[in-house]
Amino acid sequence: MDFELPKEITDKLAELDAFIEAEIKPLERDNIQFFDHRRENARTDWDNDGRPRDEWRAVIGEMERRADKAGHLRYGLPKSCGGQSASNLAIAAIREHLAAKGLGLHNDLQDESSIVGNFPIIPALADYGTEEQKTYIEGIITGKKHLSFGLTEPGHGSDATWLETTGVRDGNHWVINGRKRWNSQVARAHANLVFARTSGKPGEAKGITAFIVPTNTPGHNVLYNHWTFNMPSDHAETELVDVRVPDSAILHREGEGLVVAQRFVHENRIRQAAASAGAARYCIQEAVKYARSRVAFGEPLAKKQAVQFPLVELWADYQLLRNFIFRTAWQMDRQNPLTISDMVSICNFRANRLCCEAADRAMQVHGGMGYSRAMPFEHIYRHHRRYRITEGTEEVQMRRVAQYLFGFSGKSAS
Repeated sequence: MDFELPKEITDKLAELDAFIEAEIKPLERDNIQFFDHRRENARTDWDNDGRPRDEWRAVIGEMERRADKAGHLRYGLPKSCGGQSASNLAIAAIREHLAAKGLGLHNDLQDESSIVGNFPIIPALADYGTEEQKTYIEGIITGKKHLSFGLTEPGHGSDATWLETTGVRDGNHWVINGRKRWNSQVARAHANLVFARTSGKPGEAKGITAFIVPTNTPGHNVLYNHWTFNMPSDHAETELVDVRVPDSAILHREGEGLVVAQRFVHENRIRQAAASAGAARYCIQEAVKYARSRVAFGEPLAKKQAVQFPLVELWADYQLLRNFIFRTAWQMDRQNPLTISDMVSICNFRANRLCCEAADRAMQVHGGMGYSRAMPFEHIYRHHRRYRITEGTEEVQMRRVAQYLFGFSGKSAS
């Protein structure tokens, strides 16, 4: 069994490092207000529901254009989308590597933008979309025709089979009524991927349909943006009142939209885990570096076991988890990822929790400065804290693992 990353992946990491230094760091330095202690204020349009400022979006757009021109942005996408069909292992290694560099334009936590793009809805469009629907693929990559994702509702988060949003057939059209919450990026999207119950009973997986609804459709109303722990916010409350769409709006098949949603969250869970592990590594290593240089009571903090032991525990957890994430990504390349969803869930909830613990410990080791915005740890904590809720809460992830562990899913843990 070989535990080394394949040479093509390590070569890619080195290529990305060189690209960052040559193309991205100069752009970041020219816009440093988005990354230093001013970052939250510089990024946030406080008078426009706390949405991202246009200037911030423009910097991200320029980064993505440079990354696309260099052949990095689409690296993980199918070849049919101009990508290189990178493996799950390669993308996991890249996510971990880039996050471990700390805050920067190369891999921004808040916007989830990166020189290697994260486009979890595109594989679903490529596999299930009609030719007309696939025109959104290029638009999502370039930002010119964005598609947002509307699954969560005010009364339903992780319990996605209990949707109250409904779609009722009316001739060759559908009439959609309901409300969506945390409808990410819908304010700047050209269409919204709305999940609605069209048949079946609450709690059933069958009967949920995914509709691509243009955001200018009458009755599709973005009510307001939610203000969150992590600003700026791009998570809206959306109302759908007698929204009419044709049969051609259905993505995949009528009543089988949950497959699309599962594809989306499954793409994201392993990537979130890898990014959280990398960010945890950054926090731990920065805390160790500071402890070695900070003198207190006549000797470096690094000499104090009260400082050493918590960091040792975190470092041990990181090493174990990193290997498990990479092994799981490697397995995802060799079998249907849904058959090992328990392993993906383990990666996700443990890595997201570890990152929050590592950021908190880094704050503690750095003392008062660690709590300040001069240091990046509060930003890392605020971002990764949401990962313990999104893509299925950590309780839902643990429930999934329990289904396998106790044999409730038809597959027993081995």
